[in-house]
Amino acid sequence: MPEDLPQDRPLRASWLASAVGEALDEDLGSEPGRDVTTQATIAASAQVRGAIIMREAGVIAGIPVIAEALGQVAERLSLPMPVIELRATDGDRLDAGAHVADASGAGHVILIAERTILNFLSRASGIATHTRRWADALEGTGARVLDTRKTTPGLRELEKYAVRVGGGVNKRTGLHDCAMVKDNHILAAGSVGAALLAIHDRFPDVPVQVEIESPDQAREAIDAGARFLMLDNMAPDAMRALVREVREMEPDVGRVRLEATGGLTLANARDVADTGVDYMSVGGLTHSSPIIDLALDLN
Repeated sequence: MPEDLPQDRPLRASWLASAVGEALDEDLGSEPGRDVTTQATIAASAQVRGAIIMREAGVIAGIPVIAEALGQVAERLSLPMPVIELRATDGDRLDAGAHVADASGAGHVILIAERTILNFLSRASGIATHTRRWADALEGTGARVLDTRKTTPGLRELEKYAVRVGGGVNKRTGLHDCAMVKDNHILAAGSVGAALLAIHDRFPDVPVQVEIESPDQAREAIDAGARFLMLDNMAPDAMRALVREVREMEPDVGRVRLEATGGLTLANARDVADTGVDYMSVGGLTHSSPIIDLALDLN
């Protein structure tokens, strides 16, 4: 179940190093790479001090990227690592103009790392800010907002981290850690029960969720042993009736987790939460969140 996953885990260090390295290669070319503007106009010995600043209000996320990017650039250029002074922590709500961090050291290092740092921070902070709006909208309802696998290829680690920072919940990392039985799987296996049996037989250690669209499908899935259901594109009244029916079954079958998906907006978030579902999954957290604008200004 989503709450069984570690929701406080940091960015995976190996991913962070690899992703930052790839981003620097995109900017600079293959190692050690070059910035033809900075390296032509600024002496390698020049020292600068810069501040990473929020240009708009939002929830900051991705701060570990700052040290990783500066460190990798310093290593490529055989220059000292800049000194970093953090002024915020991932998850902080910051106003426009707030300082996220200060960095002082070699101008080549700071200016070459600038765009890579800002790209990661802007993307992660946009997702964290959007997620926080959902978490705030659902506060006190008992429902929590989940993310999906609708992530940017190569950035899932960052984007799901940003969801956690914003107060959301990761449902699954990928196809490997939670089985989700949909129409095509049921058709291929022959029935909901056959699909569940096959998964439990082959992968007994993973949680299983079944996507359903009607009360009949919900009853069939529960009878087959499913205890995690996704209610797909149901109107609130129909969802409320189904949730009530499932809750009435629980004294006999045990706890059943219910997730609403499809057609969810901030405007209808509380109405859907009030049906009694445990979760609401929102693909837009990761595929449609606008970035938060940040800048690195020398002073």
